Amino acid sequence: MDREPGLSVRLKLTLSYAGFLMLAGALMLITGYLFLTRVKHVGLVFMPDYRLSVARDFAPMAAITMSCLLMFGLGGGWFLAGRMLEPLNRITHATRTAANGSLSHRIRLPGPQDEFRELADAFDTMLARLEAHVAEQQRFAANASHELRTPLAISKALLDVARTDPNQDSGEVIDRLHAVNTRAINLTQALLLLSRANQRSFTREPVDLSLLAEEATETLLPLAEKHGVTVETSGDITPTIGSQALLLQLTTNLVHNAIVHNLPEQGAVWVNTSVRPSSVVLTVENTGERLTPELTSTLTEPFQRSTERVHADHAGVGLGLAIVKTITHAHDGTLTLTPRSAGGLRVIVELPATAPARPRVTHQGRDAPPLP
Repeated sequence: MDREPGLSVRLKLTLSYAGFLMLAGALMLITGYLFLTRVKHVGLVFMPDYRLSVARDFAPMAAITMSCLLMFGLGGGWFLAGRMLEPLNRITHATRTAANGSLSHRIRLPGPQDEFRELADAFDTMLARLEAHVAEQQRFAANASHELRTPLAISKALLDVARTDPNQDSGEVIDRLHAVNTRAINLTQALLLLSRANQRSFTREPVDLSLLAEEATETLLPLAEKHGVTVETSGDITPTIGSQALLLQLTTNLVHNAIVHNLPEQGAVWVNTSVRPSSVVLTVENTGERLTPELTSTLTEPFQRSTERVHADHAGVGLGLAIVKTITHAHDGTLTLTPRSAGGLRVIVELPATAPARPRVTHQGRDAPPLP
């Protein structure tokens, strides 16, 4: 916004230093004058014209002293103000550099820990997080564009084939177009869900994670039984605050991911809810291939998968764990992914608790093996 020109901070500090020095000098001179003229001194008190003589001699000396103090105050104040404001100049330069699009610049202010150092370090931290966020958004935009382009390209190819080959079975083309269109719709809905969770544009209400875990498990139980995957839910009542729809989506994504990324046969999924002093925890574990910590750390990136889906008839759009991460952060929670030593993945979602929880009876979808 446009503002009227004014004095610089350095000039204001200079004038303040000089003014304070002049005031202190004036007070010292007045005190000295009063001391010389008002206090009785031995040998001086009986001199008849003593006060007049002191005043006549004191005035020129006071003027010279005040002039020296003024010059010294202006020069010293200008120098000290420049030294004091140097860190702010570096921060201003870094701000302008970031405003021009360069987020890799850092202040790295040297010196002891003080208010300017804390401000510079906080600004560097903000720049680092902003740079990482922008890079993540750029990768996401590129991946989303690629994923959306694929079904559109397939649809165009199918339509071109149907137009150029009149003998092509129209029913087969329609079925394939329906499948491709469904995938595009699912991808678009997932992207909209990510955007909604990122903006935190949802109503918060009391939610019990244990009930959502049971609902997600019961919904996906036919899929698990179809592919021979056992699912078990257990734990405590876990009250928290948030969007029931988003938290149900989070739980469903975790259970669905655990089912489709599992062993070809005799796989298992464990869903557990628990409470801590100030938080509630949802844990989803599954058997599967062995994962490395390096690969596990990338699974929450959009369109990243640990392995090929064992059950390809329920292929997703590659946003399952990315949505889980976004919903978790939107609810001020933490998400932890850990590879299991026996193979598979352990996912822990920790959210703020709202009230003490009571034990709940274990609910089991099928005869699941014990958790190793």
